[in-house]
Amino acid sequence: MRAMVLDAPGKPLRAAELEIPKPSSNELLVRVLCCGVCRTDLHVADGELQHPKLPLILGHQIVGTVAAVGSEVEGYTHGQRVGVPWLGWTDGECRYCRTDLENLCDRAKFTGYQRDGGFAEYTLADPRFALPLPGSYADHQVAPLLCAGLIGYRSLVMTGDAACLGLYGFGASAHIVIQVAKHQGRRVFAFTRPGDEASQRFALGLGADWAGGSDATPPEELDAAIIFAPVGALVPRALRAVCKAGTVVCAGIHMSDIPSFPYELLWGERVLRSVANLTRLDGLEFLELAPRIPIRSEVTNYSLAETGRALDDLRHGRFRGASVVRLD
Repeated sequence: MRAMVLDAPGKPLRAAELEIPKPSSNELLVRVLCCGVCRTDLHVADGELQHPKLPLILGHQIVGTVAAVGSEVEGYTHGQRVGVPWLGWTDGECRYCRTDLENLCDRAKFTGYQRDGGFAEYTLADPRFALPLPGSYADHQVAPLLCAGLIGYRSLVMTGDAACLGLYGFGASAHIVIQVAKHQGRRVFAFTRPGDEASQRFALGLGADWAGGSDATPPEELDAAIIFAPVGALVPRALRAVCKAGTVVCAGIHMSDIPSFPYELLWGERVLRSVANLTRLDGLEFLELAPRIPIRSEVTNYSLAETGRALDDLRHGRFRGASVVRLD
């Protein structure tokens, strides 16, 4: 099979011809149709997330069809379309797995990090974490929902019933979350890179009530804010923007150091929290909700050979919305 391989952090991806992996008795072999490109892929490729499996195939927003079913696997058929997300395996036994917090499993393995991912023609998947996909979505449209959408959805849930919501960083996740938030009747304030008028127009076109630079003060207090950009300096800015008892959610898996800030920004029972990974329940809930809104992903497509360029374009903000590597 064709694959794009990371040999070491900081090195460009290498095009390779590899043997098609053979599924164990409790695995699925998935023929990849497309795979979304995520900022987490950049964090792994750049070495900001340490101790990846090497060599490694990145990619964790996988849409594919079942090509082979392990002898102990039930409930899947050859040709069935599935989605394979970031959370790829858990032990099912630890205190987190036993209390509906499998996303925090101490032994968890992640797709495109400790398990080979979707920038290849085939991949292996634990059937527990192969999600059924809404039939109304084309492959490239549903792929961004598997991480950008799921992490955004989990983050949105953490804001409770916040009526006035700020989104810091208007990329793949935010352009999906805003559609959910507006469907729920919330007011949304979008914060972009200072001076990024194109992204601000994009946000306003998706229903944002206001859009401005991340260095700006919103026209009214926020009930909650979600920080998607991996920029620690945004934490005190968001705390300053939310009202008393407001919540700031850090949605990224990696963030630069948070600078010191005066206690008064946290005082008033403001809450600062992170969102880590996702659960299968998140996936089932969100993928059932998405077609009812309906959520529409804005997607830039790349071929498998262009995966390195897709990552570089993401790094430099050269597209809006999401991007997908297609193998069809």
